[in-house]
Amino acid sequence: MSSPANSTLDAPPGRGGQPPAVWAVLAASVVAFMGIGLVDPILPVIGKGLDASHSEIELLFTSYFLIIGLSNLLTGWVSSRLGDKKTLLTGLALVIVFSALAGQSGSVEEVVLFRAGWGLGIALFISTSMSGIIGHAVGGQQRAVTLFESALGIGISTGPLLGALLGAESWRAPFFGVAVLMGVAFLVVSFTVPGTPPPARRTRLSEPLRALSHKGLATASVVALFWNFGFFTLLAYTPLLLDMGVYELGATFFAWGVLVAIAAVWVAPAMLRRWAPTYLLAGVLVVIVAILLVIGLAEGNSSILVPAIVVSGLPLGIGNSLLSNLLFGVSHTDPADAAAATNFIRFTGGAISPFLAGKLSEEVGASAPLYVSAAVVTLALVVLLGGRRILRPAGPKPAEIAEQREADGELATA
Repeated sequence: MSSPANSTLDAPPGRGGQPPAVWAVLAASVVAFMGIGLVDPILPVIGKGLDASHSEIELLFTSYFLIIGLSNLLTGWVSSRLGDKKTLLTGLALVIVFSALAGQSGSVEEVVLFRAGWGLGIALFISTSMSGIIGHAVGGQQRAVTLFESALGIGISTGPLLGALLGAESWRAPFFGVAVLMGVAFLVVSFTVPGTPPPARRTRLSEPLRALSHKGLATASVVALFWNFGFFTLLAYTPLLLDMGVYELGATFFAWGVLVAIAAVWVAPAMLRRWAPTYLLAGVLVVIVAILLVIGLAEGNSSILVPAIVVSGLPLGIGNSLLSNLLFGVSHTDPADAAAATNFIRFTGGAISPFLAGKLSEEVGASAPLYVSAAVVTLALVVLLGGRRILRPAGPKPAEIAEQREADGELATA
């Protein structure tokens, strides 16, 4: 992301105390995040329509998340040459093209390939928007994280609902629906986000990896990797456990997403005011492990599976918010480099989860992916507690100190 002086998000605050461009990017982010859960309700339908196994279906998520992770190494390099607005629009354009191509596919291999291209577009858009919002939203880091997590929660919750409504007609319809929605987001960004020239300093491809030389950021990224493993299992695999129609699956994951949003926007900030983030996250990890085990033990029992999946949205929403605060607060690394570095680790590493879940279900049993994910999330807990001393907040960033001093000077003058 460009420096504060050149950012497209530094216009004077509008309604809600944020620059208008911040709201525009948040609105577009909601649409972008809808694509993550959009496929959930139609996974069984895609499997039947394309005669695909569980592991083949899960490649829709693995290819998507893997490309998002790898592409994060390129986002800073691209945005420092194109500028923020052009990078956002390029990402949206790629999603429009590849989601439309996915809807026209004739085989699961084609859908997987086009879903990967979709992931490239999402990476360019999300990483650029995330670092910009974190770096330039009014109200400090925690407020910015809350705004971003609210966009994530709204997008994830409405994605399955839209997927169900469109998927009832055809498994292809949700993909075309994403193309249309991203077209709307493209127009919103085009007309509301002001353009600026690329920054004078160009980001090197190696900078995200160099950012990981900070022990605290590297440790937090490993925790996020193991966290994403469990998160992706709950998101991508559990729809295959439920013997439900498209509408029922859509309603289930809509309720799940609503709890993700509520937990991230309201519950997590309230908890952070009372408890230390590291130990709070440790408690959330324990809850996620318990839920994964319950879902695994309840194989075939929908009366337990559905409530357990829906309720998992609460700890997942809290955990996402806590992790974002941890990742951006543990070092003084530039927000753009921190976002690229941590997303590279957590998405690339966690991407194996959906495909592995499909393979384990075929070779071992339907509950095996849940038990494996519970073990991996337990590793996140071990790394978190073992590295708690180097995961302490780094304190205010230099830019924030300068802003505070300036504000203090203005108050003294008054």
